[in-house]
Parts: sequence; C-alpha cells; structure tokens
Amino acid sequence: MGWAMSRADGQATVEAVAAALLLLVAGAVCLQLLVAGYALTVADGAAEAGALALAAGRPAKAAARAALPGWAEERVETTVRGGEVRVRLRPPSPLPVLAEQFALTSVAFARPASR
Repeated sequence: MGWAMSRADGQATVEAVAAALLLLVAGAVCLQLLVAGYALTVADGAAEAGALALAAGRPAKAAARAALPGWAEERVETTVRGGEVRVRLRPPSPLPVLAEQFALTSVAFARPASR
C-alpha cells in the first residue's frame, strides 16, 4: 500500500491542476488588459501628433502613423475629418478575435491651418 494513491491524494492533484490553470488564465487576462492600456496610450499619442500636424498645416495621417511603434503599423486605422484626427488601434493579442474586441479609438482635435 505504500504506492497506492488515496482518493484524497487524487482529489488534491485535480484541485492543484485546476488552480494552476485558473492562475494561468487570470495572468493572461491581466496581461491582455495591460497591453490594451499601453495601446490606448500609444493611440492617444498618435492622435495628438496628427492633430498637431494638422494645426501646423502638415499631413495629419502621416504624422499620426509616424508617432506609432512598428508593431502598430498593421493594426491601425487613421481618419481625418475637418479638425478631428481619429486613431483606431487593435492591441497585440494571442487570439485575433480578442484584438478586435479590445480595439480602441482615440480622438484629438485641432483647428486646421489656413493655407
């Protein structure tokens, strides 16, 4: 009976595995939220850069894209309407459907320079 596993030992093993999986999922969710927060900061900076360029009479879309890090190049949509610069960014995610769910938009305004 030295090697025999008791029912309580088996239950403890199952609970330990379940707890480890739960901790892993909770960690992944926290990491995704941190990345989404960082992406919001990046989008805010890009929208602001676009608005400043617009106010100076330069192309707003180009300025907004130049303010983004390399990973965001394929994940961004920039629109300019009047004095509004809108940047929509999908943050990095292991699952594409999550990136779309966590997509965020930042808007900045400026009075366009008269030409």
